[in-house]
Amino acid sequence: MTALPPEPVRKLGLVIDLDTCVGCHACVIACKGWNDVAYGAPLGDADAYGADPSGAFLNRVHSYEVQPPDGPAQHVHFPRSCLHCDSAPCVPVCPTGASYKRAEDGIVLVNEDACIGCGLCAWACPYGAREMDPSAGVMKKCTLCVDRIYNDALPEQDREPACVRTCPSNARHFGDLADPESAASQLVEARGGFALMPETGAAPVNRYLPPREKDWDETGWGDETDVLAPWLAPVAEEPQGFLGWLDRTLGKA
Repeated sequence: MTALPPEPVRKLGLVIDLDTCVGCHACVIACKGWNDVAYGAPLGDADAYGADPSGAFLNRVHSYEVQPPDGPAQHVHFPRSCLHCDSAPCVPVCPTGASYKRAEDGIVLVNEDACIGCGLCAWACPYGAREMDPSAGVMKKCTLCVDRIYNDALPEQDREPACVRTCPSNARHFGDLADPESAASQLVEARGGFALMPETGAAPVNRYLPPREKDWDETGWGDETDVLAPWLAPVAEEPQGFLGWLDRTLGKA
């Protein structure tokens, strides 16, 4: 079994904005693509195009409809992956030491050569972040794209997790959450970022930013219900150009 290292000086992790995530799954596709093509141990799929497909995904997005105490129901998209916990329960239960936490940056990884696929780490993880690869028969998980963030061969702007680099709505952020001056830490401070299920004692590093309060009252969504109305007004009373000719022609029939 592997002991957890002393608390690392750096704690690399993700900050995920639940207010701006649109559930497009671009992060899921980017994660699967990078780890399946660019990484040394591809993610397996079993019967990917059959009636009962299964596969390993290191990042997933779940969608929920939530009902606030007052106001309308909201649709919330919730990305989920390994949270790289300070007290990662998946590490000490591993019988071969395959699961381990890096002392230099706090990233939790799996040595796939030592993994026997027993699944104990998956049972221990309170967040369901471990995935059994159906082809390799070993456990896999989010690596924070450790092969990207330290890769000097990549342009500097690409040295971040694939999911962060790809997110079209800028809902995912990456940084050192042990540094209060980092952009990620300041974002958590400004938006009241929270740890997921702190009662587990796992002390996750990743943080979630809550959805912003919507401008809702008993009469509806503020004073102007249709925010697109100014752009939906017709630009001409009568059809012009080809459409005008076609309208006149059809009108004579």
